[in-house]
Amino acid sequence: MVNFWPATLEQGQVRLRPLRYRDEAAWSEIRNRGRTWFQPWDATRPANSREVNLSFAQLIRSYLRRARKGLVLPWAVEYAPEGGKPVFAGQVTISGISFGSASWGQVGYWIDPKWAGRGIIPLAVAMATDYCFETVGLHRIEIAIRPENTNSLAVPRKLGFRYEGRRENYMHVAGDWRDHDVYVLHAGDIPEGVVARFLANR
Repeated sequence: MVNFWPATLEQGQVRLRPLRYRDEAAWSEIRNRGRTWFQPWDATRPANSREVNLSFAQLIRSYLRRARKGLVLPWAVEYAPEGGKPVFAGQVTISGISFGSASWGQVGYWIDPKWAGRGIIPLAVAMATDYCFETVGLHRIEIAIRPENTNSLAVPRKLGFRYEGRRENYMHVAGDWRDHDVYVLHAGDIPEGVVARFLANR
């Protein structure tokens, strides 16, 4: 097992903790209720893909296996409304982790539509990014987003990620190969930390 996972991070009303099997009911309820919200941006598989769709349990099993090797950091996002108990609100995952001469990872995220617009995901991504730089020791974090996804594009812009360019036909999303815009942050780009900068600028 790697020495940086499992990990739980907390900042104000937002908490990141490892995704687990018992999250299935909350995860499925959000994804089903928000189907029209998520569908245009959800990754799909091309017709010739050899991979099969995974059940939630299979997904968690895959995450846990790869997390033990330090290849992915799958966090559930919990949000505590003012005066309320923490609720499952979304997911932030660092995937494609590579060490050695590359030393990078890629952030993916989603939020329950009923909690969107409260700064939960920008803060969660900031927390995950700081952790990757300060504890995991990565050099580069990138976010790839469809250029039409204006809600999602606001996240890297708020956090100070730099626009690096467009990758054509980068990922299969909503039934076809789609272009994605790539935003990047390197360790040391924000000396005070991504969380600290985000909170100072809110």
